[in-house]
Amino acid sequence: MKIRLAAVKDIPILSLYDKHISKTELTHIIPLNRVYIAEEKGDFLGWLRYQLFWDNTPFLNMLYVLEKNRGKGYGKALLDHWERNMKVWEYPFVMTSTPSNEYSQHFYVKLGYRIIGGFLPEKEPFEVILSKRL
Repeated sequence: MKIRLAAVKDIPILSLYDKHISKTELTHIIPLNRVYIAEEKGDFLGWLRYQLFWDNTPFLNMLYVLEKNRGKGYGKALLDHWERNMKVWEYPFVMTSTPSNEYSQHFYVKLGYRIIGGFLPEKEPFEVILSKRL
């Protein structure tokens, strides 16, 4: 598996799967190196994208592995890659969030994240906020 930074040429495939971000916003964050893509033999496996919370804390907005590729360690590899980069860039910790009714909260806890709070969006499940010291 290869993990690389996304490029403008990746916007069509990212937009096909990621319905939580506009193409316009992707064009803004890709040059900031805030989207990573996992591939194997040229096949698109999934992606990770993040922003900065409070302009100083890496916040993982999306970690997604295509369903046919799940359970093979690709999500963990993307997360590990991102965490190593954030540590090299001297961020002391990272954050993410996930709906409380999704399995992903257990994935993050298993990988060293701890629940630090949450909030209740209108007409949505409780959103759990997690953090990890690097």
